Amino acid sequence: MSRVAALWSLGLLAASACGEGATSRRAESVPDEALPIAADTIVAPDRGLPEATWVVDGRRRTIFPEHDAAVIVDFGAGSVAPVGGRNNQEIAKPYDGFALGDTAVVADWGKGRLTLWGPDGSLVGTVPGPAALGGRLPRSRDAAGQYYFELPPNPGRDGSGNRDSTAIVRGNPAMTSFDTVAHLAPVDLAEVQLSTGRRYERLILAGTDQWGVRPDGRLWIARVNSNRVNTIAGGKETRGEPLPDPVLEVKRIDREVFINSFPEEVRGSLQGMPFAPFKPPFDKAFAGPDGLVWLRKSRAFGDSISRYHVVDTAGLLARSFTTVGDGRLVAAGRGAVLMAEQFSDGVRLMELRVPAGPPAPADSTPNDD
Repeated sequence: MSRVAALWSLGLLAASACGEGATSRRAESVPDEALPIAADTIVAPDRGLPEATWVVDGRRRTIFPEHDAAVIVDFGAGSVAPVGGRNNQEIAKPYDGFALGDTAVVADWGKGRLTLWGPDGSLVGTVPGPAALGGRLPRSRDAAGQYYFELPPNPGRDGSGNRDSTAIVRGNPAMTSFDTVAHLAPVDLAEVQLSTGRRYERLILAGTDQWGVRPDGRLWIARVNSNRVNTIAGGKETRGEPLPDPVLEVKRIDREVFINSFPEEVRGSLQGMPFAPFKPPFDKAFAGPDGLVWLRKSRAFGDSISRYHVVDTAGLLARSFTTVGDGRLVAAGRGAVLMAEQFSDGVRLMELRVPAGPPAPADSTPNDD
């Protein structure tokens, strides 16, 4: 076992001993439910699975292929169309977005601004990135008009600066004043020897905290190290219950699949990069308009079953869903979720209806960090 893997194993044992990694008995009793077969399917001619996706209104969903184009997928009409039309000059390099009621917000690093689009597809406003934050664009906005930003640390010349935490910063509606409301856990690093010297590199396939903002301004943070969804309100962080998960080792086939996903000319530079010894408990988190947070759980290579934990606003595991195949859930709406699956002609998008479930459990006693 490598030194990094040994340290990870010791960390897992220590967490288990102190109860931080212990699974809630209540959470363990939540049964798995199979999501039904897709009710609607549509194909988008894109080469990469969309990861930045949101529900705009009703059956309309907006998808952001990676740094390429923003498109609106309308299941009711069975259509896929670029935001703003085919010759839209208002968007250059979209990479993220969110919804404000029935208005779609597109974050565009090419033009350094947000663009706001109404239900009819017309441009209704633009918001430049604030100079005080180096032009960085917000990731979300609450009902009071406050914007939320993610500010990673300065990595420095040797990468050691990545040991510092990423800050979640809130700006007022005019974006003239800002305050830090939360911190994410630092990324996992390893020191490696390169031809240019020794430096610190992030462990490939390691997990990271993920977050979002509910309309009332409460933050949710999916904490990867403790495998729970916490809530931050009024400067206080309330922990959710620890979630059940197996410990999955990063195996040789996982490393090979990751390296082979890159063009052949750059694969050689990845050979000496450090990989995490274990997979994170989840690799994606997103929230629906009802405030529920969906966690896409890690799975072993070759496993045809994907699992999703749905955590309520009290941080309790409300439901656990499974799907079969290579498709991945990328967004949640009211009563439905969106699945994306890569195939030879593009990306197959499927709307899956979420069956009615049991009543939501009562809030648990807060457990503050």
